[in-house]
Amino acid sequence: MAGFSVSRYAPERSAWAKLTARDSVVRRLDWPLLGSAVALSFVGSLLVWSATRGRDSLTHGDPYYFLFRHALNTGIGVGLMIGTIWLGHRTLRGAVPVLYGISVVLVLAVLTPLGATVNGAHAWILLPGGFSLQPSEFTKITIILGMAMLLAARVDAGDQQHPDHRTVAKALGVAVIPMAIVMLMPDLGSVMVMAVIVLGALLASGASNRWIFGLLGAGTAGAVAVWQLGVLDDYQIARFAAFANPALDPAGVGYNTNQARIAIGSGGLSGTGLFNGSQTTGQFVPEQQTDFVFTVAGEELGFLGAGLIIVLLGVILWRACRIARETTELYGTIVAAGIIAWFAFQSFENIGMTLGIMPVAGLPLPFVSYGGSSMFAVWVAIGLLQSIRVQRPMSA
Repeated sequence: MAGFSVSRYAPERSAWAKLTARDSVVRRLDWPLLGSAVALSFVGSLLVWSATRGRDSLTHGDPYYFLFRHALNTGIGVGLMIGTIWLGHRTLRGAVPVLYGISVVLVLAVLTPLGATVNGAHAWILLPGGFSLQPSEFTKITIILGMAMLLAARVDAGDQQHPDHRTVAKALGVAVIPMAIVMLMPDLGSVMVMAVIVLGALLASGASNRWIFGLLGAGTAGAVAVWQLGVLDDYQIARFAAFANPALDPAGVGYNTNQARIAIGSGGLSGTGLFNGSQTTGQFVPEQQTDFVFTVAGEELGFLGAGLIIVLLGVILWRACRIARETTELYGTIVAAGIIAWFAFQSFENIGMTLGIMPVAGLPLPFVSYGGSSMFAVWVAIGLLQSIRVQRPMSA
């Protein structure tokens, strides 16, 4: 990007330099990463359409309602990715304090009368036109950027080989503030993702193992305290109880998970065919276009189709790991590692809860589930990964 600045007395050379630089950016993009994200969003649009086209109470009589909105969310997300690549992760590094402050203000706004409760979680801000915003999705990004900025500052400057204890403590403070606010909503699923992001960032930074083990111990003690002090809502406690004992309340709190497993199991190897799933068309699985969208794939596309989704997610994680390994700056490595931790845990949790091996936590499947805030956030993350790759030295 810096190569765009040339003398104003050589307009032809300037135009040629811009064209060459743009061609270089296009050639240096990670196309397997981009292609996998696009493929997941396309598959997600079909699954969301299948899950909602017959639900008049949700679609207001328009079977294409969620399909168009999902496609619109994806288009906006791709636009945000392009904007992120154009700005560059290094430019965003200088804007981190402002972005972080905005994200904290937004999550605080959820606790005011501006906040709204959706599916039991008081984690949304309702906007005009029937739109809504979930600030915690964007907070994941600002936590990654904020921790990376602090942990890498002195290392990238050559003053240290690894972040010292004071630097790590500051970085943890950056993460703890929004996490505490989100916990008050309470949005336990998002807090779980943020905690994994923190661990991923610290591991990538080369921080002392004492911090890692200390945080694991503190996290365990904190979970016990949250349970004992009654911070969680009744429905969240019931979800964990149903996970521990699926037969506890099969017609109540365990209903979602039981129906999800039935839907996935009925798909067999190749599935019943798109739009032909009896569990999906019969509307037996609640929230199937969002948290339980993987059940549509399991039933209608079968093991092969559901497996393809997992493979595409795996390709994204593989390419992100490669980007983290190849960058020559610690800042880029930590940003990539935070995104890897985010995508890996959230995907595992979402798919795991539909299979009954993880508790229901209300987390969307990246790129696949319906939801504007989550779609925008994951595409910004792809933009950050692409920027790290594009701006790496040519020899890397």
